[in-house]
Amino acid sequence: MKRLSLSLLTLLTSVGMSANAAEKMPLSAEDLTKIKQVSQVLVSPDGDSVAFTRSVPRELYVEKDGLNWTELFLVDDKGEQRPFITGKVNVKRLSWSADSNTIYFLAKLKDDKFTALYQIPRNGGEAQKVLALKGTNINHYRISEDNQHIALLAKPQKDKSEKKLKELGFKAEVYEEDLKNQHLYIVPLKASKKELEPEAWNIEGYVSDVQFGPNGQQLLVKTQPTALIDDRYMKSQWSLFDMQQNFKSTFKTEGKLGGAEFSYNGEYVAILGAEDKHDPATGRLFLGETKSGAIKNWLPNLQSHVSDFEWANKSNTLYFVNNVGTQSEINTIKAGSGKFRTKVKAGKYISSQLSVSDSDKTVTFRGDSSAHPNEVIMLRGRSKTTRLTDTNPWLAERKLGKQETVNFTARDGVKLDGVLVYPVDYKEGQTYPLIMTVHGGPESHDKDGWITRYSRPAQMAAGKGYAVFHPNYRGSTGKGVEHSKLGQNDYAGKEFDDLIDAKSHLVEMGLVDAKRVGITGGSYGGYASAWGATKLTDHFAASVMFVGIANQLSKFGTTDISNEMNLVHARSYPWDKWMWYLERSPIYWAEQSKTPLLIMHGKSDPRVHPAQSMELYRYMKVHGKPVRLVYYPGEGHGNRRVAAQYDYSLRLMRWMDNYLMEGKKEMPAYEIDHAAKMDAANQED
Repeated sequence: MKRLSLSLLTLLTSVGMSANAAEKMPLSAEDLTKIKQVSQVLVSPDGDSVAFTRSVPRELYVEKDGLNWTELFLVDDKGEQRPFITGKVNVKRLSWSADSNTIYFLAKLKDDKFTALYQIPRNGGEAQKVLALKGTNINHYRISEDNQHIALLAKPQKDKSEKKLKELGFKAEVYEEDLKNQHLYIVPLKASKKELEPEAWNIEGYVSDVQFGPNGQQLLVKTQPTALIDDRYMKSQWSLFDMQQNFKSTFKTEGKLGGAEFSYNGEYVAILGAEDKHDPATGRLFLGETKSGAIKNWLPNLQSHVSDFEWANKSNTLYFVNNVGTQSEINTIKAGSGKFRTKVKAGKYISSQLSVSDSDKTVTFRGDSSAHPNEVIMLRGRSKTTRLTDTNPWLAERKLGKQETVNFTARDGVKLDGVLVYPVDYKEGQTYPLIMTVHGGPESHDKDGWITRYSRPAQMAAGKGYAVFHPNYRGSTGKGVEHSKLGQNDYAGKEFDDLIDAKSHLVEMGLVDAKRVGITGGSYGGYASAWGATKLTDHFAASVMFVGIANQLSKFGTTDISNEMNLVHARSYPWDKWMWYLERSPIYWAEQSKTPLLIMHGKSDPRVHPAQSMELYRYMKVHGKPVRLVYYPGEGHGNRRVAAQYDYSLRLMRWMDNYLMEGKKEMPAYEIDHAAKMDAANQED
């Protein structure tokens, strides 16, 4: 006797029908709850093996609520895969020993109360705890090249009196002032049964990252003034220290800041950052000199966005991922040069997390495509790539709609693009309902890879007969800094007019029924969805808003990124032009709405306060408009748990089906019979 989950029942049914392609089933909401993804990829120094982690959703209706599990695997260059640590575990932040014999990772195993550093032999065996800090989690770590020292990032342990005082009712919270800074600790890398209480380095502010130099005598340390997210976004700096805690220099950059890494001989430092304080993304590649502290924009005229990099180990050559429009490519560039060579051409994979072996002959990365989520990909030779893993083999039994990049021109001549997914059984000459899925940010962009998520229906909607379009409106990344700034100081202006121009283009293609167009998106995409339901109501027959903005005035006062909002979005403050901010808010246009609006929001969202959704709901409700508000307790700026994600998917598609497919005027029922679904999932075989 055994318990079959709803996802397993779906899989068994599909396998039984897979005799030929015509009998394949479309992707369902249940399918989305069992999609696994490769989350971290790291090649061994000798280049023979790749350690990787895999994110595994909890079993729907069976396991208790919680985040995905993260398992550890090893795969060789022929694709032979070995599970190392699997089941109900969370393994993160992998590292290899210099001799390629040991894998290090962070986890809470067995009776651990706090996250500790573990190791496991490459040839298999039990995981062993290496070291732990007393009374606090190890949040991040780096191991020196000679494996003699380890840099640990952790917050100080809590005072024992805090817990007792809370039990006695002393629970006052001083907003944004009682946050604890994260500190840097350097200790020898050797096993210790005793929990360590090392002394933190005397570095002012919050330490968010660290990198050892190649000789173990220098450290790159990333700091920010406080633990606030706004400080991390806009006030971070990379500085150079020696191992005696002496400050050497700071690499002067302005605005947002990403990762950094020493070159193989320590002569250079590559840094991912922003062009200036108004640049909305960390897409610029900088080259710093360790001796002088001088730094320059390495590729100042790059009309794209760099997202990741890794130095070679035998020369001052940098591998980097370059996002160009909806595609990505992997290139190499030598220090001091302004020209790069392409190793993996655009259109092959959407790439991330580069890792280079000691010989430089093996490069691995995480890659996805329109046919599959993230997998382990190996690059050897001049440009030969090999996919080493197949995390979701059952996806071969699903019908997927054709996916392609579509280019269009906005009314003012700006060249734009987006990713279009055709209905699974598309027939030329027939028109279809459209779901426009708008990305957030707006400093991000949709790539032509695996774009189906619980809140972004893509292939799931295509299987139900929809066309789905992901527009990269002005302000999106992938086309250089100037393009990414086009929407600044113009909230909901030309950037959202681009959405109407995208719709018009798809209608003119003969693909879309202009009267059956829905809009959805999260965060800034939720703002677009609210705008589509109010100011642009004539263009959309249904809208689903997720963690979106309703009132630009109150949003500024309730978000944790108000400084970023001013510098890279609004370029002004609300008190500079109160009425303008109000007129760029969906609540201002609620009275004219004709579009049924479903609003969903995480109840613990720090970025866009859940009151934003309440405001728009109340304005629409008082005006007698068709509106529904769904809160998800315990979720933040996006749903992270499988039950909340599944519930969201069902509500999203039911709303669109109700108005776009079935043409109904009344709202669909608000109930979802999860009890019956739970019984079906847990029935005995």
